[in-house]
Amino acid sequence: MRPEVRIEPGSPGSKSRQWIDEHFKYVATTTHDPEELPLVIERGEGVWLYDVDGNRYLDFSSAIGVNNLGYPTHPEVKKAVVEQLERLAHAAGTDFFNPYQVMLAKKLAEIAPGGVPRKVFFSNSGTEANEAAVKIARQATGRKLFIAFYGGFHGRTMGSLGLTASKSVHKRLVFPWMPGVFHAPYPNPYRNPWHIDGYEEPVELVNRVIEFIEEYILEKLAPPEEVAAIFAEPIQGEGGYVVPPRVFFKELKKLADKYGILVSIDEVQMGLGRTGRMFAIEHFDIVPDIISMAKALSGGVVPIGATVFRSDLDFKQPGIHSNTYGGHALASVAALKTIEVVEKLLPNVNRLEPLFREELEGLKQSVEQVGDVRGIGLAWGVEIVKDKKSKTPDPSLRNRIVARALRNGLVLLPCGKSSIRLIPPLVISEEEAKTGLEIFRKAVKEAL
Repeated sequence: MRPEVRIEPGSPGSKSRQWIDEHFKYVATTTHDPEELPLVIERGEGVWLYDVDGNRYLDFSSAIGVNNLGYPTHPEVKKAVVEQLERLAHAAGTDFFNPYQVMLAKKLAEIAPGGVPRKVFFSNSGTEANEAAVKIARQATGRKLFIAFYGGFHGRTMGSLGLTASKSVHKRLVFPWMPGVFHAPYPNPYRNPWHIDGYEEPVELVNRVIEFIEEYILEKLAPPEEVAAIFAEPIQGEGGYVVPPRVFFKELKKLADKYGILVSIDEVQMGLGRTGRMFAIEHFDIVPDIISMAKALSGGVVPIGATVFRSDLDFKQPGIHSNTYGGHALASVAALKTIEVVEKLLPNVNRLEPLFREELEGLKQSVEQVGDVRGIGLAWGVEIVKDKKSKTPDPSLRNRIVARALRNGLVLLPCGKSSIRLIPPLVISEEEAKTGLEIFRKAVKEAL
């Protein structure tokens, strides 16, 4: 099967244009761009999306990392959800008890890296999972301050927004957000304040970041005995799919342990198999104190977030934190089955990684405007620049590439200032992956 686009999406007189116009009349402004991504999705089958005009697209977005199991979801997850609907959906899981959330919490505690005793707080989204992580860290340590990284994205609610430092638009017109957060440069091998080539000198780059945290934040701004936790994404998502040097998190954890600071890892976009392991942080060989996750956790069926943390950090008394939908029975069953399916898909992710690496590296070598390619598993970022020497970001060209790809039948999403993420569902076949990469290569060349 191949993509088929007979009616240009968003064109005058199309069904998609009618729905886009209705959308902007009734739905709040969020992140839609009808010029670059005029896609009005009607249904999905596996890795394929169909719009209201009947066009068929190959999906390299996974609905922003949610539909890792494809569309509408994996058959095994669908079966489990339908059966659960006959029993119980919502059961006020933070006031009443139900076995489903216990089974999910136990499973998450088992698969979380490190093998330490853990507990889980359930919520509805990634930003809520990070809000819970903030509360857990503060009440467990008695400390009030945090460290996060430039380029990091942890959500848009007022607490997690204080941690987020991806784009200034996220904070426009809504000050004040949570105070007490200090940011450090993330060890981006391609683009960092010290102009170090982090691919050639990874240790030097990591040393500079650790030095910045210790000498400029902890010595001059935030007393270390008052810092509760350091928040970080193992691979920055919205910031550009930035993969740090493999040694980075070991050095960060060593620094945190030196001062009794917790390490909270945000797996919202990378967790659940995206990188070929259940958690992306497993590639970096550390044991986080707190892990936040959401997006892919329920196979795209029901919103769910989870904060997985060391048991000794648990809330000190009932009522410090709770919510309405946490421990949702239907979401818990969907997540349990999703985890089971993802575990079986990990070999497919690892099998396809070399294909993406080879194809995208080849594109980098042959196209002057492809500045950097980085990724693990099925999480890939391609940074578009004006030329390789200056590394000047070119968001205009990036947007043209995304638009051309859509018109050729491939769904992509931008990230960072001028990067494109390639994140197909984990169920994608080798043939489908090759088709998508072929269309991407064509879109790049057409957009130049």
